[in-house]
Amino acid sequence: MARFPITRTTTPKQKPADDSLAFGRVLTDHMFLMDYTEGEGWHSPRILPYGPLSLDPATTVLHYGQAIFDGLKAFRGADDKVRLFRADRHAERFNRSAKLMCMPELPVDVIRQSFDALVGLEADWVPRKRGTSLYLRPTIIATDVMLGVHPAHSYLYFLILSPVGSYYKEGVKPVRILATDSHVRAVKGGTGEAKTAANYAQSLAGQRDAEAAGYTQVLYLDGVHRKYLDEVGTMNIMVKIGDEVITPPLAGTILDGVTRASALELMRDWGLKVTERPITIDEVMQAGRDGTLKEMWGTGTAAVVSPVGTLGYKGEDVLINGGQTGELTQKLYDAITAIQYGRSNDPHGWTSLVPAVD
Repeated sequence: MARFPITRTTTPKQKPADDSLAFGRVLTDHMFLMDYTEGEGWHSPRILPYGPLSLDPATTVLHYGQAIFDGLKAFRGADDKVRLFRADRHAERFNRSAKLMCMPELPVDVIRQSFDALVGLEADWVPRKRGTSLYLRPTIIATDVMLGVHPAHSYLYFLILSPVGSYYKEGVKPVRILATDSHVRAVKGGTGEAKTAANYAQSLAGQRDAEAAGYTQVLYLDGVHRKYLDEVGTMNIMVKIGDEVITPPLAGTILDGVTRASALELMRDWGLKVTERPITIDEVMQAGRDGTLKEMWGTGTAAVVSPVGTLGYKGEDVLINGGQTGELTQKLYDAITAIQYGRSNDPHGWTSLVPAVD
């Protein structure tokens, strides 16, 4: 593993109890930073005490939104070893987001080295209770100081860490989601497949309206026809109709979810019929009415698998699997988390051990 200059904090924080952890509210003692300058490339990697970034009011990210990020987790197993889950795939997706946003890519090995270096240094921050983990947030922002709409010439990469609790404090629980044809998340040719800050700002109004109507999350439909399933909140969506699992294809509007890819691979390993194709909200609602909609769930880094118990659309609700978590949904959650925590075999080589940093 590469060695980076480290400036250690002189005022370490008190680590929270595992039982008190929420999501993203506590940050660790250190952060990783690296700069990009046009003509010089990426340079000056270093680890510093966690603290504020100093940005000029005219910094371009603040005005034109040139910002990307990703999110992955490190897990402490029963053997006390710390594992990253699918770190290479996250690094590759991070670079795809950079390319889409006209930002310089980082060598995957450098991204991986930053993960290992910072998590290795902060290994004591990886919580021990089952269901907890250490969340990694790699980010790139444009740092030119000027007002003008164009790709920046300078950037900052930074990585911060946050110990997080279980998404489901009392076990996996089904949620209520509302399909909307009044809010649009993305259209083909836009930024929908990039993990960029603007996409998340775009989602806030739909989420607000869904919550106001008594639902947990919003299910976005495509931005052209307003009838094909797109994404649910910040997750990919899957449905089981009859004996077939269906999920929207990667066609430029949805994120290439790492948990999505993992779930698809596992289900194909299990011999299930899995189809990536456009599916309309009307098809799903009709399947809910006639009882062939057996299960519905979202996939993502935070929750892993989030079962849907109720689907609402145009004033009508359909109950899915009696409002209970489905057998396949639970099987996917159990299988993925067992790999993440090192409780089962990892035949696909999805996890990697994090070396300790002296």
